[in-house]
Amino acid sequence: MELSDANLQTLTEYLKKTLDPDPAIRRPAEKFLETVEGSQNYPLLLLTLLEKSQENVIKVCASVTFKNYIKRNWRIVEDEPNKIFESDRIAIKANIVPLMLSSPEQIQKQLSDAISIIGREDFPQKWPDLLTEMVNRFQSGDFHVINGVLRTAHSLFKRYRHEFKSNELWTEIKLVLDAFALPLTNLFKATIDLCSTHANDASALKVLFSSLILIAKLFYSLNFQDLPEFFEDNMETWMTNFHSLLTLDNKLLQTDLVSNAIQFLASVCERPHYKHLFEDQNTLTSICEKVIVPNMEFRAADEEAFEDNSEEYIRRDLEGSDIDTRRRAACDLVRGLCKFFEGPVTGIFSGYVNSMLQEYAKNPSVNWKHKDAAIYLVTSLASKAQTQKHGITQANELVNLTEFFVNHIQPDLKSASVNEFPVLKADGIKYIMIFRNQVPKEQLLLSIPLLINHLQAESIVVHTYAAHALERLFTMRGTNNTTLITAAEMAPFVEVLLTNLFKALTLPGSSENEYIMKAIMRSFSLLQESIIPYIPSVITQLTQKLLAVSKNPSKPHFNHYMFESICLSIRITCKANPDAVGSFEEALFMVFTEILQNDVQEFIPYVFQVMSLLLEMHKNEIPSSYMALFPHLLQPVLWERTGNIPPLVRLLQAYLERGANTIASAAADKIPGLLGVFQKLIASKANDHQGFYLLNSIIEHMPPESVDQYRKQIFILLFQRLQNSKTTKFIKSFLVFINLYCVKYGALALQEIFDSIQPNIYIMLLNYTHPWTPLLQALIGLFELPEDDTIPDEEHFIDIEDTPGYQTAFSQLAFAGKKEHDPVGQMVNNPRIHLAQSLHKLSTACPGRVPSMLSTSLNAEALQYLQGYLQAASVTLL
Repeated sequence: MELSDANLQTLTEYLKKTLDPDPAIRRPAEKFLETVEGSQNYPLLLLTLLEKSQENVIKVCASVTFKNYIKRNWRIVEDEPNKIFESDRIAIKANIVPLMLSSPEQIQKQLSDAISIIGREDFPQKWPDLLTEMVNRFQSGDFHVINGVLRTAHSLFKRYRHEFKSNELWTEIKLVLDAFALPLTNLFKATIDLCSTHANDASALKVLFSSLILIAKLFYSLNFQDLPEFFEDNMETWMTNFHSLLTLDNKLLQTDLVSNAIQFLASVCERPHYKHLFEDQNTLTSICEKVIVPNMEFRAADEEAFEDNSEEYIRRDLEGSDIDTRRRAACDLVRGLCKFFEGPVTGIFSGYVNSMLQEYAKNPSVNWKHKDAAIYLVTSLASKAQTQKHGITQANELVNLTEFFVNHIQPDLKSASVNEFPVLKADGIKYIMIFRNQVPKEQLLLSIPLLINHLQAESIVVHTYAAHALERLFTMRGTNNTTLITAAEMAPFVEVLLTNLFKALTLPGSSENEYIMKAIMRSFSLLQESIIPYIPSVITQLTQKLLAVSKNPSKPHFNHYMFESICLSIRITCKANPDAVGSFEEALFMVFTEILQNDVQEFIPYVFQVMSLLLEMHKNEIPSSYMALFPHLLQPVLWERTGNIPPLVRLLQAYLERGANTIASAAADKIPGLLGVFQKLIASKANDHQGFYLLNSIIEHMPPESVDQYRKQIFILLFQRLQNSKTTKFIKSFLVFINLYCVKYGALALQEIFDSIQPNIYIMLLNYTHPWTPLLQALIGLFELPEDDTIPDEEHFIDIEDTPGYQTAFSQLAFAGKKEHDPVGQMVNNPRIHLAQSLHKLSTACPGRVPSMLSTSLNAEALQYLQGYLQAASVTLL
């Protein structure tokens, strides 16, 4: 692409279209950008746009697109082509820093991220002048520019906090210190001085203190590995100024810090050496009365979020991300005080809880917030330890949770209207959810129909909490690690549960509610064959939902649980009736085809997994509908996305397991394509195991004559990889393949193909007479020694390093899982006995030789194990 006005205009138009909410306009635009991404000058066109475009929205869009382009393509991956022209790389590094520093903050952040990504790969060796260019900007006096430099430096240097110690790392840090430490120290002093000069200017202080925060972060990163000599020599400058910042009391910098102040109290009261500060009963009463109770109240902002911003309210409340809210801080303070003063604190609050409940009883419609605060207070008091998975794991024994549940929670949930007092309904449901391990099972069983009923509530928070509570109850474990609530106990509620769950997805604001979809998945998993009568309706609704969300996938968790639910529907139904697989294919294939044709990247890995599950359930030959798709699965573009690779390999394996003969006859011309995929995968350290999965299936299932002409080339490729860049993972996979080949074609065939590549290579790699006993000893060791799962140091990060940038990730569907397949499992039940029988057979053919070789060459421990195998097999060596 030339750097021309016409191309800039074209790019502008397509960037605009990528912002269109209509997928029919947006997706083709995204597809166009994907196709031109590999063109020379493409990144430079983006940089030109974000510098010169008159439309701010285009500038921002270009900056985000550029950053994502850098993230995907900058890293040069071993064995793969360079995705960015070298001339473009040079031009980007020459222009990006000044462009970043002269851009508005919104764009500056995107370009700063891009510089960090480039820096992680190229700094310092391939970008030696980066630091000089950045340090020179400290002289500008413009804190917009200075903060841009500091932000970029922070993102570059913060990795020093978690990198392993190495000479290479210390060399880099020394280079950074030589160039950066003195200018940073001078900037620190100058900024501190400016804070004094502008002590009465709130807007100036805001900018200066944002710089000081970044400077402090840089100081931390540069001193993390070790204390450098420079900072040791300048410690007085840094520590004196840090101390002044700690003691600074400027009214202009003060904010509404109530939650932080309470959090501070909470952290102090948990420390044993401050215990004496809180021992006085009057102090405790004062803290409870004046700090905790007022901040437990349901405030106007909470009510507004509950009604108008329910998604954020749920995220904060259920996922515990409201750590800076007054309520959460007050709750933490209660727990902190209970660590040393559980009795007195429980006594004080019991009185408050009772008075709040009495106030509520006088006039529920007006005083409902009193009951809300009482429930929150009881929850805070009772919760000693909590996890996301199990709810409360340790409770305050002074609080009778079951009694409070029966007297004050159940009545709200039993009321005639599910829409009355929604906050109290949500409180009650949350109570069940978090105290599910403390409340007796019979009370939980009584709660289930109440929760199912609340799936119909209009409030998004209430029906979401009901779904989440049911999902959590269904995961609870009882004796023998079985589910606490059984399918039999749920039998009376199956129809209403499924009906209300799917109805909840039609309620305003919940069309893609991940908690509801997760509850659907968990219900299927618990109920198993009980859902079969409802499957026709269920799969129709799931398919319609899939079609709708595929237009614009936006909720990854919802999408994942939706596909899990589809897999469960298939598994449960086809387990009872294998012939039902055709009905699922009929229901799903139309949507799958649309997803594949529209290249919905987020869904394609899921589609391949579900198709694999369906295909593996076929007992006979592959249906023609699958064979029509087969050639498309070999297209290189599909294999470019890392997220597609595991599900695609599994799908091809399913094709080979179910229809090797069909492929060999009807699609014989596609065998080179299959082997081309294998060749691409085997060249990658990240994906070579996937290449072996595919190769093993080809060898195991394809008719021998169909692969005869390719066998030698396969081994040549493997030997080349073994010679050029072997890894532990590759060697393990290679050994498995050699053994499979030996089982399939015989040891002689293995020797012949080895020696056809290079004479006598077989004896170099494996066995004739003199290495025979060491090989046998190694085999006995394989049976008896613990597996060596250590990884050489240089291989620890192979998978991370060889995965270029961000792409749609592969998410394994638990309920589409494939059973482990052992190609020799049916032939060999016990490998030790099989070894003994094989040795007996060999010794019968060569009398006297085997025992003498073993007695002279096998060590005593291995010989002892072998005697055990022979006895177990009831054979002897002749």
